[in-house]
Amino acid sequence: MSAAFDFEKDSVTTTGSGVTSVSRRAWLKGVGAFTGLALTVGVNGLVTAANAAAAGAAPAKKYGGANMSGGTVNDPFIFVSIGADGIVTIVAHRSEMGQGIRTSLPLVVADELDADWSHVRVVQANADESRYGNQNTDGSRSMRHFFTPMRQVGATARLMLVSAAATRWSVPASEITTKNHEVLHAKSGRKLGFGELAVDAAKLQVPPAAQVQLKDPAQFRYIGKDVFNSVDFHDIVAGNTHYGIDTRLDGMLYAVIARPPVYGGKVASFDSAAALKIPGVVRVIELKGSPPPAKFNPLGGIAVIARNTWAAIKGREALKITWDNGPHAGYDSTAFKTTLQEAARKPAKVMRNNGDAMAVLAQAGKHIEAEYYIPHLAHATMEPPAATARTANGKCEVWACVQDPQATRDTVADRLGWKTDAVKVNVTLLGGGFGRKSKPDFAAEAALLSQAMDGAPVKVTWTREDDLRHDYFHTVSLEHLESTLDAKGKPLAWLHRSAAPTIASTFVAGAKGEQPGELGMGAINIPFVIPNIRIEAPEVEAHTRIGWFRSVYNIPHAFAVQSFVAELAAAAKRDHREFLLELIGPARQVNPQDMSDTTNYGESPVLYPLDTGRMRQVVELATKEAGWGRKVPKGHGLGLAVAYSFMSYVAAVIEVVVAEDGTISIPRVDMAIDCGPQITPDRIRSQVEGACIMGLSLAMTGEITFKNGSAEQGNFHEYEVLRAFSAPRDLRVHMVPHKYDMPLGGVGEPGTPPIAPALCNAIFAATGKRIRNLPIRDQLKKS
Repeated sequence: MSAAFDFEKDSVTTTGSGVTSVSRRAWLKGVGAFTGLALTVGVNGLVTAANAAAAGAAPAKKYGGANMSGGTVNDPFIFVSIGADGIVTIVAHRSEMGQGIRTSLPLVVADELDADWSHVRVVQANADESRYGNQNTDGSRSMRHFFTPMRQVGATARLMLVSAAATRWSVPASEITTKNHEVLHAKSGRKLGFGELAVDAAKLQVPPAAQVQLKDPAQFRYIGKDVFNSVDFHDIVAGNTHYGIDTRLDGMLYAVIARPPVYGGKVASFDSAAALKIPGVVRVIELKGSPPPAKFNPLGGIAVIARNTWAAIKGREALKITWDNGPHAGYDSTAFKTTLQEAARKPAKVMRNNGDAMAVLAQAGKHIEAEYYIPHLAHATMEPPAATARTANGKCEVWACVQDPQATRDTVADRLGWKTDAVKVNVTLLGGGFGRKSKPDFAAEAALLSQAMDGAPVKVTWTREDDLRHDYFHTVSLEHLESTLDAKGKPLAWLHRSAAPTIASTFVAGAKGEQPGELGMGAINIPFVIPNIRIEAPEVEAHTRIGWFRSVYNIPHAFAVQSFVAELAAAAKRDHREFLLELIGPARQVNPQDMSDTTNYGESPVLYPLDTGRMRQVVELATKEAGWGRKVPKGHGLGLAVAYSFMSYVAAVIEVVVAEDGTISIPRVDMAIDCGPQITPDRIRSQVEGACIMGLSLAMTGEITFKNGSAEQGNFHEYEVLRAFSAPRDLRVHMVPHKYDMPLGGVGEPGTPPIAPALCNAIFAATGKRIRNLPIRDQLKKS
């Protein structure tokens, strides 16, 4: 089932699944056609990208983690309409990948509007930054950046309905209230449904923001409550959803691509004769790649076009290709680990320097030193990348499971050599994203192949092998830490060298070593009460595509920092929890800039200081709920870790059981999260639970290795994900309550970073063995 927009007819068509794509012009015309259009409302002064993105990401103007908490636009954005039949239609401008945002943001609008949720319909916006603002769904910022704007959308529509009723009844607007899809005048007992007022309301001018009054939070009906009816749940269960791979168009062809096995490689020669003999194969096309840096460009290779995906796959298997593997042909991840170690053991570029850590480390005292390694990781989304494109009459239309519709539109236009407004991007549901689908190389492939096939629609499908071997991988990392303890077991100095390739290498030629925004993810911005702190960043080179990953550089940094804290506590013969709380220190708000963090995830350091009181609270909550300090049987252990990321605080306590043969089981996990006000609590719990499972999977088995420049893992028998029998038997999420008088934090990403260190700290508590290299795999097995 799908939805499509016809460029020539300027219309909207919907054929199921609730995933509908609209343009603004079609919205104004089309909604009126099928509901008796009465009211369309946008928000003046909604949002613009106000601050620079965190360094290491793509160009900040379009693709970075910008602060969307302020700014103005000249053209009101259209987000909500009310038909004469009373149906409220709300535009979802963020991508849905299981986090529930297609429900959560419309719920906010509906609550402020006082709409009956059963009379609400949600449609998906196509790519258009000028209309909808930033649509890049990453960085855990959808609700963080759009909670207040979406409240304003709903409240503005409500005010216009009230004004229309006041005029019709000739009564002051102050005497009118709204409730559950009706406008009420208590004095006269009159009431009207939203649909009955929609035509009159549509004739009014949109009121200025100063006249729009938001609800008192005590009046919320949906906000802060568990979601009772997700817009997608029924279709997901019934199999009626439309993911990227589900697109079907008349005359559509199917493609798979043999891509260079080594990043930066290219085709030297190929023979397609055998492939063309496969029944169903239509054509074999060479796709030219682009020289590094990769950006969002296709890797190139040989595409097999067929009448079905299976024929295309079999045709690809029959290809005879000679590759020129290029400059990274010698990339060996085992050897590169040595390169990282060598870099991390030498003085490097100083990124934070308080006191004189090097002098203190050279003095007498109890010196502790450790190194932690995390390999490359693949996103391994349940749905591999898939996109369909059709080029005709100088226009290109794309259907794809993308996190960043605007980057998709720009990339497709650039690769076709067309203007951006000639490209339309329909956003389908995403079967997982984790950052991979914010890089739209696969959509550009589909557009180029459609162009090569004289405009015929072409769907490009990535197999699981394509997905794992040609990912934008999470960076490999070697973290070197040193500290000196005084006679009372207090740390006097802290040295942290983080050696890892940078995401910036994907966008800037020659970029080496972590950038400030990457180090601001748990390395630079540690709020520990230690007088001498020094953070350094060795400049190491990337040999494959490096991209955003769920929680990004917080993963290696939290693993190293929180593991090292546990090691220091053990060396000081202190309880880990008490030692950690003492390091965090008393409750206070720390300006990130005072810790040399100049990026702060692109957010205002005034609105988002690092609050050690909140960090302490999640540690205290998680440990209390887990029964920290309780006596456990032999072979059991409790492990603790905390992380601040994407403006939220998460602590985890994991209980493990390590059997005699080294087998690990996890009876229980307790996680505490402080993300500020909780807009949709059940989705918060779900995302934290998912982050825990993903974090355990990465810690226990996640690893992409390279040999002769190529990724060695191709499917789930090699790149293992957590199996059901290895999951925690009891996973509990505890949320710190807050009123609505503070900025929101992120939710989708912050749950992942503390998992690996909490797990490894628990293993130490159970066995006395330190795990400093991930994945754990068979490190506890007895030979």
